[in-house]
Amino acid sequence: MGKRMAGVRTRLERLLLWRVWERMLEVEFLDRSVALAGKAFVSFFPLVIVVAAFVPDRIRSSIITTVTARLGIQGDALTTAREAFASSDDIRKATGVLGLVLTIFFATSFTTALRRVYVRAWRRPPGTRAGAYWRGAAWLFVMLAYMALLGALRAALGDGLGVGLFAIASLAVTSGLWWFTAWFLLLGEVRVRALLPTGVITSIALTAFAVSATVWMPEVVTSNEAQFGFFGVALALVTWFSGAAICILIGACAGPVFAEDTGRVGTLIRGGASPTLAPGARPPLPPPVRELSLRDAFHRTDDS
Repeated sequence: MGKRMAGVRTRLERLLLWRVWERMLEVEFLDRSVALAGKAFVSFFPLVIVVAAFVPDRIRSSIITTVTARLGIQGDALTTAREAFASSDDIRKATGVLGLVLTIFFATSFTTALRRVYVRAWRRPPGTRAGAYWRGAAWLFVMLAYMALLGALRAALGDGLGVGLFAIASLAVTSGLWWFTAWFLLLGEVRVRALLPTGVITSIALTAFAVSATVWMPEVVTSNEAQFGFFGVALALVTWFSGAAICILIGACAGPVFAEDTGRVGTLIRGGASPTLAPGARPPLPPPVRELSLRDAFHRTDDS
């Protein structure tokens, strides 16, 4: 019996999905997802609200459309969410230019947490270059531009056949965004081609999650608001961000596993025997020397 179980485990360990799971354990995916979701809620989401108040009405409307669509909220929940963006004049007066700059600076804590996810997933060595700091701020503007673009596309394509066209365009644009994100936050140390799976898998996971959110998110928002008031809406948003963070982590961990595969999948992704790292990049850190378990998903142990 023991030999049979050992044989089953050996076959499982050869599967790409098993190796993705091990990479997720290695990066402590539950702990990382909670940290990423928390940073998104307290720093990135307020940035979206504040920046939307300073941009022209048409761009603000596009950003609101993208945010509410991704959150999957409709009906009364949609009205509640739009109220956060409604008082743009009040937000501008209360924030000011200095407040806007500080909000952007504070939001870079989210990009720092996001970059750590990719660094751990690709086993990049510690230490960073000065460019990592300005790249974090620049990525925020790329994300805001992505939101405005998706909202504009949705309005331009309309209903009917346009819904299908928008779904295809959204998937392509989102894949490009997360493909670029991984390369940009890894400081270009990983070849662009090797990062393609990260962009595609992250896009598919986030799109599927956004579609599922249309089923459960409206009820969660309205019921939480009835029970806890505005704090309930905040809890619903944290729930959504936690799920989205898991999707990002799946893409981040699947990317290097697929690209480093020694079989046909890895060869196709890399384009032959080419390495995954860019010329001049520092060598990666070694893999863990011990067998990982589920507890590694929650915290870092001393011998990890």
